Amino acid sequence: MSLLFSELILKSVTLKNRIVVSPMCQYSSEDGFANDWHLVHLGSRAVGGAGLIFTEATAVSPEGRISPGDLGIWKDEHLDGLRRITRFIDRQGGVAGIQLAHAGRKASHQIPWAGNDLIPADHPDGWERVAPSAVPFKAGTVAPTELDDAGLAKVRADFKAAAQRAAEAGFRVVEIHAAHGYLLHEFLSPLSNHRTDAYGGSFDNRVRLVLEIVDAVKTVWPADLPLFVRISATDWTDGGWTIDDSVALAKLLNEKGVDVVDCSTGGNVPQASIPVGPGYQVAFAERIRAEAGIATGAVGLITSPEQAEAILAGGQADLVLLAREFLRNPYFPMQAAQTLGAGHAWPVQYIRGKQR
Repeated sequence: MSLLFSELILKSVTLKNRIVVSPMCQYSSEDGFANDWHLVHLGSRAVGGAGLIFTEATAVSPEGRISPGDLGIWKDEHLDGLRRITRFIDRQGGVAGIQLAHAGRKASHQIPWAGNDLIPADHPDGWERVAPSAVPFKAGTVAPTELDDAGLAKVRADFKAAAQRAAEAGFRVVEIHAAHGYLLHEFLSPLSNHRTDAYGGSFDNRVRLVLEIVDAVKTVWPADLPLFVRISATDWTDGGWTIDDSVALAKLLNEKGVDVVDCSTGGNVPQASIPVGPGYQVAFAERIRAEAGIATGAVGLITSPEQAEAILAGGQADLVLLAREFLRNPYFPMQAAQTLGAGHAWPVQYIRGKQR
């Protein structure tokens, strides 16, 4: 029996395997709308056999976009395009998930292949950036605006409304993005959160907004559908967010009924020294799983079936998320099943191409 190809039941949702398409920005939207690129990109991974397919980081507000090309879910008009995607994924036996995100101080940037530079707020394609504190991501750039009470209320309301729309669009898993140096991670880390009010300073204060957003999302997200939270388990920088903090946060998320902590790292400061290598983040998923008693997803340079199987067999995580490997190979699950000798149903249209 291959653990990678065993089912995982999360509330009312059954994943047919433990292989997850990690959220990967495509920077291919206009005004947040999903288009044919998103349908084919995500749909091909469903055809390839992944159990859970996440959209890219999907902005809960226009100012929450990383770039003008980001996918969005801040208005009802976005839903028709998203429904095309969820319907197609469902028909392939996959589960459609959406990652809800706000870019914070890392918003208003060019798409990567256009330079990735900060777009000034007074530029026609730019907008004002907000953050927990007026601290820029890169030294020498314009500081973001510190969120006041009204701004915090808007962020909470935007995540709540986005979760409501996600349910209406047919998504069966929602993930709150609190990693990679985007807004919610910025609140968690003392490197980016210099506030002196109820949202800054102590650990309890810095995690407050994430917990409030979990509560807000749960008021509209169906109780029988899974809720994930992605975190950066460490900032890889002295004085920043640590794995100890992540374990403590995961315990609180578990108490609130979060189903899975998706364990990534880094992204909050440009100077971090990250020891990148195969499976370099897996140990964080393992420790959070063991100490917080919550299911975890492991992500980060997982590239082979044997590696993914070993992570699950070793009790290090409950799910494996692949990103760049899925960019290279949409049909990774098909090939992994053959490598591991696991039963895996191919689309009937592709059976004649199956190696025997």
